[in-house]
Amino acid sequence: MNEAQIDLAHTVALGSIDDEDHHAVQELLDGEDPVLRAEFLVEVQQAKDALTALAAVTATAPPAALRARLLAAIAAEQPPVAS
Repeated sequence: MNEAQIDLAHTVALGSIDDEDHHAVQELLDGEDPVLRAEFLVEVQQAKDALTALAAVTATAPPAALRARLLAAIAAEQPPVAS
């Protein structure tokens, strides 16, 4: 895989794919090269796995007051205000 294809795989893993990228992914997956297709799918999965691990390691609990503010905003039918 070339650098652009690796970047594309990472974009897919992040879920931030636009129409142009979607077209490039579709071309890659529909292409004649099964090795390239397999490498691309492995790269996407490895990136997803890395992002999942990172999220697990860096996750923090939200502030306790956040739940109360959200519930109050829902009850009042007003959008919550970020603080």
